[in-house]
Amino acid sequence: MSEQLTRLESSVYQYLLDFTAEHTYQPSIRDIGKQFEIKSTKTVSDLLQSLARKGYIERDPSRSRGVRLLGFSGAAQSTPVPFYGRIHAGEPALLPEHREGFITMDRRFLPSDRVFFLKVKGESMIGRAIESGDFVMIDPATTARDGDIIAARIGEEATIKTLAHEGQTVVLKAANPADRDISIGSRDDFGVLGVVCGVFRPFSVMNTQSMQTAASGMIS
Repeated sequence: MSEQLTRLESSVYQYLLDFTAEHTYQPSIRDIGKQFEIKSTKTVSDLLQSLARKGYIERDPSRSRGVRLLGFSGAAQSTPVPFYGRIHAGEPALLPEHREGFITMDRRFLPSDRVFFLKVKGESMIGRAIESGDFVMIDPATTARDGDIIAARIGEEATIKTLAHEGQTVVLKAANPADRDISIGSRDDFGVLGVVCGVFRPFSVMNTQSMQTAASGMIS
């Protein structure tokens, strides 16, 4: 997975989003310190640096308000959710350089602050109403159980399948008679990326950068 935010980092990030949406400019380091009762400007700066390292913001350390919120659209109570065109073998599976853009979502639809999008390529899950071209929201914070639709990593490839166990064997089941199930062997480089918690289907071509750059992606 991408590196998880701490509780304080998540709160600071949401504060940055909401403050910027309300005021049209970012809070200063002193504003952030006052909001979270942090007296040390270095502590605030370190928090921002961590957010930058984890791929949520970009910083200009020479400016008091030198923060750029990646994917920010200006809507209050919303969060830019990243989507990825590639994944990385091993951990972390999601790297900032493989992120292809953002889709801004109302925060009420997000089960956790760790969600991300992948774009489906292929028809292996049409029996569960997931089609090629859909954007699937993945929640790595939810524990995957048999019967859940999951995003899984096999080497550097991602796939959307239904999780099942047959004895000690993990089986990724397709929902299309034309596609085969995948049995995971003990030596396979395999990992569960998360549980599918939403499916979003554009009915027209969007002109936003986040939709334009997602053509390549994952398999289904």
